[in-house]
Amino acid sequence: MSSPSENSLKIGIIGFGPFAQFLVKTMIKQGHFIRATSRSDYTDLCNQLGISFFRDMNEFFESDNDVILMCTSILSLSQVIKSLPLNCLKQPALFVDVLSVKEYPRDLMLQVLPHDSDVLCTHPMFGPESGRDGWNDLSFMFDKVRIRNETICSRFLQIFASEGCKMMEMTCEEHDRLSSRSQFLTHTIGRVLAEMEIEPTPIDTKGFQKLIEVSATISMLMKDYMQKESTSRDSFDLFSGLFIHNRFAKQQLRNLELAFETIKEQLIKRMNEELDPS
Repeated sequence: MSSPSENSLKIGIIGFGPFAQFLVKTMIKQGHFIRATSRSDYTDLCNQLGISFFRDMNEFFESDNDVILMCTSILSLSQVIKSLPLNCLKQPALFVDVLSVKEYPRDLMLQVLPHDSDVLCTHPMFGPESGRDGWNDLSFMFDKVRIRNETICSRFLQIFASEGCKMMEMTCEEHDRLSSRSQFLTHTIGRVLAEMEIEPTPIDTKGFQKLIEVSATISMLMKDYMQKESTSRDSFDLFSGLFIHNRFAKQQLRNLELAFETIKEQLIKRMNEELDPS
């Protein structure tokens, strides 16, 4: 563990599930001071990690945090953020989210949080599985939505930059537009393959073997993202959150439906032509 320095931050974490625990190990190693609160009682685990756990949310907000990191699930964010005892804040803080959608938490935080609180939207594009051997060359997206204290913001971003992450600054809108393909479409295809229960056969072609590999890879990625959803009971919570709270995902689903229907129509047309050449 690094010794505390002038760059050390007091980071309060709301939602201490698997993803928060994953992030905290690196933050502790870098010498930051961590406080956590969660619906479940993580007192024993926090004692083992050498950090403070607060059962009382008022006391958590009174603990003078530089950064308040929201590590809740997509579907629970609204309820959580609207229930925060913001009147207990002793000083303006930097609020940061790590959700897999970005416009939704941005709008919520701007709507609910005090105007003197800074807002940083981020998406670490990795999780406990893909980042278990380090964060080097893994992507970290961020949008400085409302930043007055550049020093605190820079120190927080440095947590990821110093571990070798590829720091990608873009707007929340651009993130959601891009991730509706790269993320939502990946999850959708993965669920379709899972529903079909594709398995190896004795006469597999190379192409089908590749499809099996793709299915297995998508399954691993879905498990990785699941660990980021600290309060989700099943993977459909995350999947539905990606759909409900990313406005671009609806169009991607329509595009997928249209593509399937186009192929289906082409096949039926060709079949009819072959069976009834007259």
